[in-house]
Amino acid sequence: MNIVSYLVKRFLRFDKEQPFIFLSALLAFSGIALGVMVLIIAMALMNGFDNEFKKKLTVMNYPLTIQPKFYGTVNTDLVNELRNKFPELSFSPYITSAVLSRSGDQMEGGYLFGVDFAQEAKVNSIVAEGLKGGIPNGFQVMVGKTLNEEFLLKKGEKLTYVFTEMEPGGLALTPKIKRLNVISTFDSGLSAYDKGFSYTTIDSLQRILGIPENLYDGIHIYTPNPEKDITRIAPVLPDTVSIRGWWEDNGNFFSALKMEKTSLFIVLMLIILIAAINIISSLLMTVMNRRSEIALLISLGASKQEVKKIFLILGIVIGTLGITTGTIFGLLGMWVLGTFDIISLPTDVYPTAHLPLDLSIMDFFSIIIGAFVIVLLSSWYPAKKASEVDVLTVLRNE
Repeated sequence: MNIVSYLVKRFLRFDKEQPFIFLSALLAFSGIALGVMVLIIAMALMNGFDNEFKKKLTVMNYPLTIQPKFYGTVNTDLVNELRNKFPELSFSPYITSAVLSRSGDQMEGGYLFGVDFAQEAKVNSIVAEGLKGGIPNGFQVMVGKTLNEEFLLKKGEKLTYVFTEMEPGGLALTPKIKRLNVISTFDSGLSAYDKGFSYTTIDSLQRILGIPENLYDGIHIYTPNPEKDITRIAPVLPDTVSIRGWWEDNGNFFSALKMEKTSLFIVLMLIILIAAINIISSLLMTVMNRRSEIALLISLGASKQEVKKIFLILGIVIGTLGITTGTIFGLLGMWVLGTFDIISLPTDVYPTAHLPLDLSIMDFFSIIIGAFVIVLLSSWYPAKKASEVDVLTVLRNE
């Protein structure tokens, strides 16, 4: 074992007669370090964006939503029954209508929700934050920040809503039109929701649409564990209603994110694989250059397993140093990007203005283990070739 350690240290030194061997090993070390560093930062960014989107979509799509299968099946009795059976959860009944919001010559499509703001604030933190600017009362409305900026609305200004419901008008049916006073705004961080969602009182929207006071279009539910609680709530619901989770409305989106993350992991792991080829070439050049020494060692009593171990450890040392260095620089890069505002993102496209970074333990160990396996496999072949040196042929020629 002392011979193995001695020779590994000796082969790692810079050889003036064969500088290209050392240069090849240095390139292998640098390539692995760079690959690990980039992979750590890339996975942290993918996880960060994934979590940010989940956080925003969980709020605006609501963790759980109960909807009727038939008209009139979501009513006050069902809301009260659910509140009695699940007092730890928050329930907010709502009604909604597809609308066109119009200000001057500008128009935007979207949805107008009628809610009890006291209950809605318990299930939607974005709405709760927006209520600090004013609580809608009567025919007043809360609009999204993007819509407010696009229409250049001021507090108290009237905004016209054109409903899809029709009402008799002269000799034809015309859509219902109502002007609501803008009293406050909310900011979800996602422009699609800020532009398409508006909130008014449930009483006023029921009056506009002619819906009885005890009937609703659905119930928004807040729970910190929607995947678990959906299995608790579903069995107690009548057959006339259904319940769905926020993930069911965004399954394709998060499947695409997961596939993108997996593809990125594979592509960046190939960088480490390419860098590991330098380990193979470096060790093979070392084997070719040290054939006489290897043959002499074997002739003096060293076993082929010891020779194989020398070059295997040599490759593992180069690769492990690269992995360690890449990990340090990767974590340092995460700290720099997370601490300093180096890169700013457009908030109308992304859910945050800063780079979100979140490296999971599973991803971290997947990177380290994957890189180490590549290094181990890259070191095995040159080590095997070193142990197969023909002693008699080499010594005769040398």
